[in-house]
Amino acid sequence: MRVVLISTYDLGHQPFGLASPAAWLRRAGFDVVLADTSRRPLPAAELAGAGLMGLFLPMHTATRLALRLLPGLRAAAPRAHVCAYGLYAPLHRAHLEASGVDTVLGAEFEAELLALAEAVRAGAPPPARGAAALPRLDFLPPDRAGLPPLDRYARLVLPDGSERLAGSTEATRGCRHRCRHCPITPVYQGQLRVVRRDAVLADIRQQVAAGAGHITFADADFFNGPAHAMRIAEALHAEFPSLSFDATIKIEHLLRHRRLLPRLRECGCLMVTTAAESFDDALLAKLDKGHTAADFERALALTAAAGLALNPTFLAFTPWTTVCGYGEMLAHLRRLGLAEQIAPVQLGMRLLIPPGSPLLELPDAGAWLGAFIPAELSYRWRGLDRDAEGLYARVQALIARASKAGRPRAEIFAQLEALAPPGAYDPPPQAPPRATIPYLNEPWFC
Repeated sequence: MRVVLISTYDLGHQPFGLASPAAWLRRAGFDVVLADTSRRPLPAAELAGAGLMGLFLPMHTATRLALRLLPGLRAAAPRAHVCAYGLYAPLHRAHLEASGVDTVLGAEFEAELLALAEAVRAGAPPPARGAAALPRLDFLPPDRAGLPPLDRYARLVLPDGSERLAGSTEATRGCRHRCRHCPITPVYQGQLRVVRRDAVLADIRQQVAAGAGHITFADADFFNGPAHAMRIAEALHAEFPSLSFDATIKIEHLLRHRRLLPRLRECGCLMVTTAAESFDDALLAKLDKGHTAADFERALALTAAAGLALNPTFLAFTPWTTVCGYGEMLAHLRRLGLAEQIAPVQLGMRLLIPPGSPLLELPDAGAWLGAFIPAELSYRWRGLDRDAEGLYARVQALIARASKAGRPRAEIFAQLEALAPPGAYDPPPQAPPRATIPYLNEPWFC
């Protein structure tokens, strides 16, 4: 039986959520087609023969795009069983089922997807889901055969202008933390699932053989299990001394495990992404981020001392954002020399609130929370500062226009500063040039 696994949005890397279940399904004798629609059109002829189609939903944008594809998939293969799986599938179960998805699986999906495929092949009803919504799996090395080649995805750009093909893998799934705004929290509830070290290394090995000179660890937090992470980093460096990598690590983990940072750099880590979110300590407390603005500055100094580039991400617009607060965020970025290091899209990010979000439980939610809008897969909210709503529209328009025109980051940042209220802050010193920092040429956004 043919199984078609579909990804609609891949964050610049071959989708792990296609390659990992492909290994399980192919081992069981299924004919598996991997379709990454962000890189090439759906294979219409192969869809027609599918018995099962799986939509991988790791994030908000991917889910919205998949819902748009659904009518066409149904038309192309009317007899196929359609399932959705990945982090956002359980968050939006009701809407997915109402939209025509037959089965909704969870975030730990490989074994459930295999069981569903076997049931469809046998003509049996879909298996009942077990009590454990997050089963502990014995992971296999992902099977990436059939995905577009690595040169169709993101590249690492180094300070000297040279580039490396970038692969990606996962050493863990889930997260031990419960940040209120994070979509991982309502699904994993502070639980972590560890991918076997030999499976991680085998996955990296096959990507190096395919030309990768750099690897992104796509874990929510590489230091959720610091011993596991360092064993992988050290084994990776021993086998591939010239291979570089990047990872995402929480600010509180950068501080707690500061002694590991020099060794992380020695093993080939060039860059650490961290969710700074804001310089407003009151907002950080509402989000339950576990750090303060001062902690971020300490982490910035620690990573710089270790030779690691820090790539902070920000949540620019929330119900509590003010116009002056936005200007102050830009001022902090300028003062810290980060003005050209932040992808412009980060400076226009707006809070998304999915079903089950702990933000819904905040005492002041009644003042800003609106209705859940199925088409948007999010609750609507209104800013407590009405002027900030107008600023958001202007920021979005500016970023879209300037990015489409290919304007440099420094120019876009300066234009955003011009939107800040007069006198909100004193002009800080100029930032160092962007070329001093390695970066992936497909920046992350949700």
